[in-house]
Amino acid sequence: MTEPSVIFVDDDPHIRQAIAQTLTLEDLPVSCFEDAPSALKNLDADYDGVVLCDYNMPGMDGLEMLDRVRAIDDTIPVIILTGQGDISTAVTAMQQGAYDFIEKPFDHDELIELLRHALEKRHLALENRRLKAQLRHLAKPGPRILGDSPSMQKVMATIDPILDISANILLHGETGSGKDALARYIHENSGRSAHNFVAINCGAVPENLIESELFGHEAGAFTGAEKRRIGKIEHAHKGTLFLDEVESMPMPLQVKLLRVLEEQRVERLGSNQVQEVDVRIIAATKADLKKLSDGGEFRSDLYYRLNVVKVDIPPLRERKEDVPMLFHHFVLIAAARYDRESIPLDAGQAAGLMQHSWPGNVRELRNLAERYVLLGPAALDENEPSDTANVAGRQTLAEMMDGFERSAIISALNACHGSIKDTMVQLGIARKTLYDKMRKHGLDKAQFKD
Repeated sequence: MTEPSVIFVDDDPHIRQAIAQTLTLEDLPVSCFEDAPSALKNLDADYDGVVLCDYNMPGMDGLEMLDRVRAIDDTIPVIILTGQGDISTAVTAMQQGAYDFIEKPFDHDELIELLRHALEKRHLALENRRLKAQLRHLAKPGPRILGDSPSMQKVMATIDPILDISANILLHGETGSGKDALARYIHENSGRSAHNFVAINCGAVPENLIESELFGHEAGAFTGAEKRRIGKIEHAHKGTLFLDEVESMPMPLQVKLLRVLEEQRVERLGSNQVQEVDVRIIAATKADLKKLSDGGEFRSDLYYRLNVVKVDIPPLRERKEDVPMLFHHFVLIAAARYDRESIPLDAGQAAGLMQHSWPGNVRELRNLAERYVLLGPAALDENEPSDTANVAGRQTLAEMMDGFERSAIISALNACHGSIKDTMVQLGIARKTLYDKMRKHGLDKAQFKD
């Protein structure tokens, strides 16, 4: 359901019906309520619309509702409907922070213009808030997670509230989707950042060595153990342990890891002494751990211990609007590393990147950016026939045009935060044309709201 642009409160059903019809005809989605408490239940600090309410209402009047709305978010515009000639009420409302007032009976065109101005102010306030949050994010030291697509915003909305909570996290995503980068971002922006970030790929270490790698060993614990070695878990004390490809961990070792998570203690191989450890586990997998645990291929008790918070990282093909920004970022890094000039992409090259299906995800994009810096635009041409799926050589012209059109509309909607009016202006098309194309591509403006 489309979020209302206007929440209207009036105890008179005839007025509610008239206002609803007027605003709907003006393409202003509206939700009507007969009393203030009912309307307030539908408001929060992220509401991107306007409140229009009558002054004279039983129970809670317009001024009291104004106070309640401002307590939720003082940038939500509230417009008060007042009786004719009731100037004192209007003055009081303005003094208490109302956006404006309008007298009954009112001119519909005047009301629509007032609402549109109020909506513009609200959208600007939310945009400023979003930009400030983005600046705080970019100002943080260490790794950054780039991407402003709705799917990546959802990832960051999950991650940011738990940065300083020592809950274990399970990252799920395809190979190359950025699980390692996200794990490092979580560590560097948490209260554990002053301590070690320790990573181990459970699928890359031989089975006969991984236990020693994780738990450490005493001198003489086994043949070749000439001196004591601190394991990864102990080395990550007060920091973060990143277990990549955790689905590859041998079953006997899963039992020992579970004990560490439950007791927060570790015992080196060949030792009878335990070491207290305070470690946060971030596990990463490309497999369906729940399915593996149900099938007995991964311990279910360990799965639930690791899966306190699960984060699904979208593949790059599902967030193609992030591709140009990510490519530019990787080009700048590569140019600095190799002391080369960074050549901007032209529109055709950018469109080609957004047409690619990116089976290798962000890792593939980063590698292409490095080749682009080293070899120039020819790197984009040589990439196409050898390792690109669903690119120009394998698509009809109509498919390419559809793909580019969809990408352009997604980018514009994302930049305009779902505002149809602003998207129309940016793309230079009529409202009906935009709606028709959005229906064609299965897009809903609600997906792009902040």
